[in-house]
Amino acid sequence: MADAAQRLQGLFAQMLGAPLPVGIRAWDGSQAGPPGAPVLVVRNRRALRRLLFKPGELGLARAWVAGDLDIDGDLYTTLDLLAGLVWERGEDARTLAQALRDPEVRTAVRGLVRLAGLPLPPSPPPEEVRSPRRHLHTKHTDRRAVRHHYDVGNDFYEIVLGPSMVYSCAYWPAPDGTLEQAQHDKLELVCRKLGLKPGRRLLDVGCGWGSMAVHAAREHGASVVGVTLSQEQAAYARKRVAGEGLTDKVEIRVQDYRDVRDGPYDAISSIGMAEHVGADRYLEYAADLYDLLTPGGRLLNHQIARRPQRDESAYGVDSFIDSYVFPDGELQPLGVTVTRLERAGFEVRDVESIREHYALTLRRWVARLEADWRRAVRLGGPGRARVWRLYMAACALAFERNRIGVDQVLAVRPRESGASGMPLRARTWAAPAPG
Repeated sequence: MADAAQRLQGLFAQMLGAPLPVGIRAWDGSQAGPPGAPVLVVRNRRALRRLLFKPGELGLARAWVAGDLDIDGDLYTTLDLLAGLVWERGEDARTLAQALRDPEVRTAVRGLVRLAGLPLPPSPPPEEVRSPRRHLHTKHTDRRAVRHHYDVGNDFYEIVLGPSMVYSCAYWPAPDGTLEQAQHDKLELVCRKLGLKPGRRLLDVGCGWGSMAVHAAREHGASVVGVTLSQEQAAYARKRVAGEGLTDKVEIRVQDYRDVRDGPYDAISSIGMAEHVGADRYLEYAADLYDLLTPGGRLLNHQIARRPQRDESAYGVDSFIDSYVFPDGELQPLGVTVTRLERAGFEVRDVESIREHYALTLRRWVARLEADWRRAVRLGGPGRARVWRLYMAACALAFERNRIGVDQVLAVRPRESGASGMPLRARTWAAPAPG
């Protein structure tokens, strides 16, 4: 009888309709697959049961997070090789029900069942969100989603993000630059696009750990209100503000942006927050921010975008990210974002794609996590650390392969006269013109 690794290679090839481009090392010590290729380490039969009960991405994610499945070799290379078989089957990919009509696939599944042992579904790892997805995006569900993601310990995030504590795409002068300088340059770019200067009021929606608020107040003299739904983020941000001696210029609130009532503001920054608004509520989000701006005020919306689909009704959220990273997050195409901002009354003045910058940022975050792995495991637990390593590496590849993008959309609330107050030449980012 063939050993476990050889049997798995054959069974997966039958199920997928193509040979696995990576090797397999099984729990019995056997190994099979292409010479020199990265190796999937199947530590126990439980990994197979996870795949059988949740075929596809979620089953793989559960096995990875639980430690039942590992990788021997370069993580990025492995994910890239597997992407075509697991994550990129395309809109025309066969459903599981369709696949099971194939006698070879049914035979392969029966073989996996026999190899997996007792067909009892293992419990999901504790890091998985148990609540069903409803796309409600109420204040309660948004607060719960934010706290699942962010309230895992500021020390853990310091490992990943570094001293800047900026959890969004950096802006790189060159690929070999430092993460800290690239994040500084991103914050400076946002401030210049918004035309910040002393005396101007800035609302930072989803302010995170306070990096944008501190930069805008310290470097540009702006008066800033930052809002977040995370208690841990707010506590950290307030401490930073006090340490910089900026308590007279920066206020950090635990508050939903929908509850902000002290406008008007001269500028609003929304950096890496709008992905979590929800498609059904995006126009409401845009209208709320429009109402909070003074005429001539600017919005900088920094947001991840997905590619449009031929059939938009077929769009589904990534099951791994939805279950383990950020519950209830949704991506939309750039064109949809621009249209909804315009429908809310904004004039869109500039769109800058910085897709490659996010790939560079994510690779640096992964490197930081791997360099301090033991401490990360101690602070967040092994499952949480594995979630973040897989999530960030997979996203880096997605940006590099142009499966997703990230854009800075600069919009203005026009004055009644129609004047925008924007400079005549784009990308000079001078302060708003008077009048």
